[in-house]
Formats: sequence, C-alpha cells, structure tokens
Amino acid sequence: MQVRVLGCSGSISDGCHTTAFLLDDDVLIDAGTGVGQLTLEQLQRIDHVLLSHSHLDHVLGVPLLADSVMRRRAGRPPIQIHALPATLEALRRHIFNGAIWPDFTRLPSSEQPVLCLRPFETGARLQFDRQRVVEVLPALHTVPAVGFAVMAPAGAWVFTGDTAPNPALWSRLRQMKVSHLVIETAFRDDERVVAEMSRHLHPASLGQQLQLLGQPASVHITHVKPGELDQVMAEIDALGSTHRITALAVGQVFALG
Repeated sequence: MQVRVLGCSGSISDGCHTTAFLLDDDVLIDAGTGVGQLTLEQLQRIDHVLLSHSHLDHVLGVPLLADSVMRRRAGRPPIQIHALPATLEALRRHIFNGAIWPDFTRLPSSEQPVLCLRPFETGARLQFDRQRVVEVLPALHTVPAVGFAVMAPAGAWVFTGDTAPNPALWSRLRQMKVSHLVIETAFRDDERVVAEMSRHLHPASLGQQLQLLGQPASVHITHVKPGELDQVMAEIDALGSTHRITALAVGQVFALG
C-alpha cells in the first residue's frame, strides 16, 4: 500500500499542482490539478475518489477525469465519488449542471453513468478491501470539510484537508498511531488575518496545533501558495518544533506496508 503525491500546492503555476493524492493505483484522495500528472491509462484505473470539501482546487479533476475515461470505462462500474452530502450537492448544483459541465452522473446513460456520488459522514471508515481502510476525520473550514486517515500497521498516513485550528481533529489523532501527518499551512504569519478569515493555518497556528498531537510523527507541509514555500518553511523552522517537519513535494511516495 502506498500514497503518491500528485499535487500539493495552494494554487497553480509552472510546476505547481493543487491537491491530489493517489492511494495505490485506484483511489484518489482529493482531485485538484495534480490529477493531470497521471497518464490516460492510469486515469482509467481509478475506481474511487475521496473529496475533502467542495472548493475548486480540490475537486476540478473530477469532471475532467469523467470526460477523459468515459469511453474507456464502457461496461465497467461507475467511479465512486465519496464525500460529505454538502460536497456532493455542491457538485450537482454548481458543476454537473449542464452550464459549467455536463452531468456525468447521467452520462453516457442514466443506467450506466461514469460517475456515482456516494455520501459519507465524519467518523466513517471506508473499506476498499481487507487491507485498505480510510477513516474520515473532522476538519473546520469555510465549507463543510473533512480530512482522511489511511490506516496502516506502522501508523496512519493522515491528511488534514483544509482546516483551521480544530480540537476535534487532535482529539481523534491522539487516539490513533500517526506515522505521517500531511497538514496545510496556506499563509505566512504576516497574513494571519486572512488565514483566520479563510479558516487556514499559518506557521504560528501550525506550531500551536502540533503541540496537541501528543506523539512523534513525520510532518509534511502542504497547500502553500506558489512562490511562498521558502518563506513559509523558514517561519516553520523558526518554531523549533520537536517534530521532523518538511515540505511535501510532487512525486513523493509514502510506503505504508
């Protein structure tokens, strides 16, 4: 079992792709522009997509994925899109509405669509086979949102999703063994006002949150804006955290056993 980083930037520019991770070869965790790192053959292997929330930088790969693979997946079960009910409703109303994009939950036919929307709730455990279990974690953002924990014997690979300081997340993480923590830090400290308004973290708030983890873990910073990685990481390094903290990178692979 492995997780590959396809995109981990807070926006786009040359070499920067928004949030997407590939669990093995058939499960996407978020579907930002990083999905475009996959070949057509790799895209058609995807059977499940887990969405943390409805913002464009995390979901825009879903309609494009459907268009790319629809003909190649003819006769196969639809791709399962797993998300909170509010996230699925946003997709229905604002993307698959015929104005922004065709409704691929009814194409190529209502009987055999390429996409199927599957709701979950925070706390759910999604089981894809006997070995692969993903727990839905609480997040606190400007829209209904979650994170995910890919459970593994050596410890969970955790993705917080977009989140403000959130006691419920740390309460749950203290109850599990965490091996890798992928956590956003979307803004610099001098942008703390906009970070708080948009319910994102900045280095100082990240440091406060990491103190609540209660166990050692490898921490990986994601969702930094293009051109700001060096400054954000310098501010994080100045925190003097006891955790090993590095910047997440496209192409990075986590072997989970």
